[in-house]
Amino acid sequence: MPEFKYLEFDENAAKAEKNAAKIKDVSNTNSPVLESLGETMFLSMGPSHPSMHGVLRFMTELDGETIVKITPDIGYLHRGDEKIAENVTWHQFIPYTDRLDYLAPVANNVAYVMAVEKLLGITDQIPERTQFIRVICCELARISSHLVGIGCFGMDLGALTVFLHAYNEREKIFNLFESLSGARFTTSYPRIGGLSRDLPEGWLGEVDKFCDTFLKAVDDLELFLTRNRIWLDRTEGIGVITKKQAISWGLTGINLRASGGNFDLRRDNPYLVYNRLNFDVPVGTVGDCYERYLLRILEMRESVNILRQCTKLVPNGPINIEDSKIILPPKKRAMTRMEDLIHHFMLATEGITAPPGEVYFGAENPKGELGFYIYSKGGGTPYRLKIRPPSFVSISVMPLLLKGAMISDVPAVIGSLDIVMGECDR
Repeated sequence: MPEFKYLEFDENAAKAEKNAAKIKDVSNTNSPVLESLGETMFLSMGPSHPSMHGVLRFMTELDGETIVKITPDIGYLHRGDEKIAENVTWHQFIPYTDRLDYLAPVANNVAYVMAVEKLLGITDQIPERTQFIRVICCELARISSHLVGIGCFGMDLGALTVFLHAYNEREKIFNLFESLSGARFTTSYPRIGGLSRDLPEGWLGEVDKFCDTFLKAVDDLELFLTRNRIWLDRTEGIGVITKKQAISWGLTGINLRASGGNFDLRRDNPYLVYNRLNFDVPVGTVGDCYERYLLRILEMRESVNILRQCTKLVPNGPINIEDSKIILPPKKRAMTRMEDLIHHFMLATEGITAPPGEVYFGAENPKGELGFYIYSKGGGTPYRLKIRPPSFVSISVMPLLLKGAMISDVPAVIGSLDIVMGECDR
């Protein structure tokens, strides 16, 4: 009997040693051994969990704490934005774009109105003052989005102080947007052919003041994280995306540039007045969670550089094109001239009459390329409107990144990719 127990113990020990060797091999995430370790456990992560960055659910198969397979399950926030666009006028869809990446609403507005302006053929007619103001709004939105991304990323990994500091700076940006548009969050500020209103007096000076204090706040964020031993252990070498993988999966923005993909629409396919500004595009090499964090820090510094240039270069002049068939005529003219009154009535009831055509416009949003594809048969509404959201693409790469990782790496990878479900469930 003792001899039997000894043999049984040896057999179990050999199995344990064999499995340990297999688990050790998980650095090769494509290895099939993960599928053959025996019994696995299924765990549903989300959709109601702060580390999911929205109503996102992961169906996770685990072997112990090692991820065998992970599948994103989206659709909990679906609102049918693309079909709504086909049933409202061109201008009426602007507030819906606020609800896509709701951490950078004004940047969504700008991308959409520029897609419609491309369809209308009026891109070259947009006043210079309007173009500079749109750039300022987009860069403020970029900083605001990155602050939320870094703050929530830090909170996911236990650094709550970072979250509080980041949100404190974000409130200052909200104050600027409130004085500009009347809204703090869902701004709906740009218009097709221009802007809803001009800058309030002294607003550019307030932007300069924000830039002066913000760089010190970025230094503080780096002090909390960049050389923090726990932060380094949780992010370095985790969620690595190679340059080839990033391109193959269609990643854009920081998630591409952290892997060495040197591509930025503001520089490589310039729009507005970006070609007149001097700024650097930070590019990484490793493509892990840590580099994605570092690039967001560097991008915020570059956004401050862009803002300072724009506040000095904004010219005086009109903010809307001179076309009463696209922009509502001034109230004085609408009340005194029959032709302008008719245009006002038609714009308010039927919307802009767009020509038939097919266009695509992509903008460099904080989370990557936000694109709008429009197919028009003519008239006041698009026949088809499709949105290319960067977060949707970022979510699709999660099964590749997390196979063979530990369950504790899930919030680190999600936080580093900086996704928002508003533009995924569009």
